[in-house]
Amino acid sequence: MKWYEVKEQAAGHKRLMILWYIYKLAGRKPVQFIVFFVTLFAFLSAPQIRKCSQRFQKIISGSGSIIQAFKHFLNYAYTLIDTMEMYTDKFGVQNIYFADEDDKKILFDDFNKRKGVCFLCSHLGNTNAMRVFFKSGTEIDWIKVNIFLEVNQCKTFKNFLSEIAPDDPINVYPVEDIDLTTSIDIKDKLDKGEIIFIAGDRISAHNADAVFSSDFLGHRANFPVGAFRFSLIMDVPIYFIACTREKDGKYAIHLKKFEFTGTRHETLERLEKDYIEFLENLVRKYPLQFYHFYDFFCGKIDL
Repeated sequence: MKWYEVKEQAAGHKRLMILWYIYKLAGRKPVQFIVFFVTLFAFLSAPQIRKCSQRFQKIISGSGSIIQAFKHFLNYAYTLIDTMEMYTDKFGVQNIYFADEDDKKILFDDFNKRKGVCFLCSHLGNTNAMRVFFKSGTEIDWIKVNIFLEVNQCKTFKNFLSEIAPDDPINVYPVEDIDLTTSIDIKDKLDKGEIIFIAGDRISAHNADAVFSSDFLGHRANFPVGAFRFSLIMDVPIYFIACTREKDGKYAIHLKKFEFTGTRHETLERLEKDYIEFLENLVRKYPLQFYHFYDFFCGKIDL
């Protein structure tokens, strides 16, 4: 099962709106209580996705139990509540911090030089935490943000977010529509100091052969080569980034700036290698926050 074959498990637009009204009236705890049982139902009614989670958890932590898989599902569901809060400015900037202050300083130095920045992100944790920085009156709230997304995935939830946050200033580019015009437009924005986010851990639903294969957590996995080539072509500082939920409910921002000098081919290979190393280290630390509910690895993993 490929990631783009996984059916959305959203509760439906009307039910999501009901949850939103409950949240506005009573806060997060009642919504979290309801989401627990919604997640339990989704978990029990999706055996194929459940098995994918079990296989993945077995690789990461050595335990492919049903309980571990349910925790994986539940973590993801609670992350969606966080996302709802982040879109509607209910998640305060005080709940987000940089895991390393030195990395933060390097990033802010690039921001203050009005350099465009390309963030290579992933489906580890919740990168939406970064949008809080660009909307909450912080020192970098002047920066305009552009995100590449697969618009046909999680469509119900995305439409719900658009309805509760209609004035969201972040510009979204459909991954499936990237062409030469898009590249020119993005390059122009980067030259003006804007930033882009693009995921480097999911192969394209429209060009499944445009991949490179690499060792990841002791197994072979495919990654989208286009995301890495595009980042290099833009000729701006590149950062790897992930935002992980900590035990206190706050989010830690993990960063690493990519720095390497070599031929074009050598630089691409090093970019791929360093990204996977960055991602692998964090997945080992946060095994329940890597939200891939499908057969991520090339070979069959037995439970």
